[in-house]
Amino acid sequence: MERLQKVMAEAGIASRRTCEQMIRDGQVKVNDKTVIQLPVLVDPQIDRIVVSGRKLRIESKVYYLLNKPKNVVCTNYDPEGRRRAIDLLEGVRQRVYPVGRLDADSKGLLILTNDGELANQLTHPSFGILKTYIAEITGSLHGDEIKSLKEGMYFNMGRVSADHIKMLSRGPKQSLVEISLREGRNRQVRRMLARLGHSVRQLTRVRIGGLTLRGLGVGHFRPLTPGEIASLRRSVQVAQKRAEAGKTKPTKPKPHVIKKATPPTRSGSGSRPTGRTVKSRSTVKNTRSRPPKKTVKKSNTAGQHRRNKTTGKSRTQKNPRERKS
Repeated sequence: MERLQKVMAEAGIASRRTCEQMIRDGQVKVNDKTVIQLPVLVDPQIDRIVVSGRKLRIESKVYYLLNKPKNVVCTNYDPEGRRRAIDLLEGVRQRVYPVGRLDADSKGLLILTNDGELANQLTHPSFGILKTYIAEITGSLHGDEIKSLKEGMYFNMGRVSADHIKMLSRGPKQSLVEISLREGRNRQVRRMLARLGHSVRQLTRVRIGGLTLRGLGVGHFRPLTPGEIASLRRSVQVAQKRAEAGKTKPTKPKPHVIKKATPPTRSGSGSRPTGRTVKSRSTVKNTRSRPPKKTVKKSNTAGQHRRNKTTGKSRTQKNPRERKS
């Protein structure tokens, strides 16, 4: 089951927001019943959907792999009239759109499809599908810089980091570095390297999940095989399980602490211990081996000073045992 506005948008009616408004305006019928309240769940293969008096035509899902050249934008609507990625897919009748984006200055692997659910899973940061780039940069990366890229940086879009970094070639003026990411934010590779003082001269995306550019020339495209589509779906499932495992980390059990038993206290010579306590063997031995303490009463010496509670004056009291002379 899918949301009605999503099915309409994927069929090329309009954007999702516009489709939502069309539903509220009573322009959509599902199985000959007008629907005006959202959400509406439908099965495009079973339910009969009519929009503005015309039956909705459900397109079959298609998947294409394109090696995008430079100066091509990844959008279906460009008011500047630049060359779009979909313009390179000659003969494709379905309304497809790019999965994620490569800026106009970058080139490389790009997936185009009309499968909105898979497209969202491949691009959403929570799924973390691995994407690999090869960047030609000025200068060379060193150990501390590579560590900074892996630990992450903070921009206005949030914290971003690199999952894997490999130096392919190193030179004093320019180097080639392979960078793998799981987020894929807007111009992420260029911004991270620019933070370290390395401008990117050329950026090419060479892998998404298990897909590569092998055998595909620049500007050419081809449909994905059933095995490659299944591989993408498996990558999404693995990434989803990894994300769920990261959210629910197992808590460490608290260590079991054995409290030492304390011997009972006696308030007097003939008193019994209050409460029931269990003595350990070591405690019993120690208490039994210790001889009882002898209490010696100190006698008051002659001339001992005591302070009167009322007057505060000291007086001298003679020892009563002292004989009178």
